[in-house]
Amino acid sequence: MKLGIAGAGNIVLDLLSFVQEIPGIAIQAICSKPEHQEKLLLLQKKHRIPQIYHSYDAMLADTDVDTVYIGLPNHLHFTYAREALLRGKHVICEKPFTSNLEEFLELQRLALQNRLVLAEAISNQYLNNYLLLKEHLPKLGPLKIVECNYSQYSSRYDAFLAGEVLPAFNPELAGGALMDINIYNIHFAVGCFGSPEKVLYHANMDRGIDTSGILLLDYGEFKCVCIGAKDSTGQNGVNIQGTRGYIHMSGPANGIDSFEYVQGKQPPVKIDRKNHPHRMYDEFKAFERIIREGDLNTVNKMLEHSGKVMQVVEQAKQSAGLVFGSGRRGA
Repeated sequence: MKLGIAGAGNIVLDLLSFVQEIPGIAIQAICSKPEHQEKLLLLQKKHRIPQIYHSYDAMLADTDVDTVYIGLPNHLHFTYAREALLRGKHVICEKPFTSNLEEFLELQRLALQNRLVLAEAISNQYLNNYLLLKEHLPKLGPLKIVECNYSQYSSRYDAFLAGEVLPAFNPELAGGALMDINIYNIHFAVGCFGSPEKVLYHANMDRGIDTSGILLLDYGEFKCVCIGAKDSTGQNGVNIQGTRGYIHMSGPANGIDSFEYVQGKQPPVKIDRKNHPHRMYDEFKAFERIIREGDLNTVNKMLEHSGKVMQVVEQAKQSAGLVFGSGRRGA
């Protein structure tokens, strides 16, 4: 994989902190705004990146780049992913995939039509601990209650309270708690249990944006609650309760550091078989293999999963009356 990176924010710094440990991944280029020149030069020197671009079109024209990683604000995902696919590049796009289901379906169509890899960079779906957690679910007996809480006071919330609307709290730019933080809980639940029968989102709204909210997923025989907050902090974690036992995980659903499995009155069994300390390692190792092997079967399965997530998001937005701007703007 010869990777071109779009963006220079915190998620890109996260990626650069480990990605060159994965054999088969070479960082070929990084692209960001001209005002980020000094930052790009530092990153280039530190990580030995051959090319810097201030034009996304120029990076897409680089024949040494075969895959593009999009680490940009939510509202830009669709436009940047679409352009890369049209130029014959594989695409790894940060979550949430797009601002709405219609945009996702268009990207999916383009990727499948051109036999290109299109993948959502959603860390929990690839973590070894998450895969092991799923294997333990049948031991719990019939499920009854699932709770996922990811609450983190946003570093941008004070500015929002003061009247400054940054992308993280801008409905026109697909911001808000549902898209930015609760999306991890949705991926966690859909990855474990599939599509729910009913979706209902109760949001705390301020100036047209959900600063926090409770998402109810009705699976018929059991209920799942997904809590996401950017205006407050709580004790993050996941609980999955069945008639014969439960699973408890401390920490947010974007990284499964470990989990405890309890059956009946037996003592808890802690399970932790991480492949790497960084939560993004497993997904990028998987992406490298998928692209190297041209494994479109796995691509199709993961796109099916992401499609189910986007359907939940659409239903949640509709139930709460949320109206987000299109990712077709601002590219």
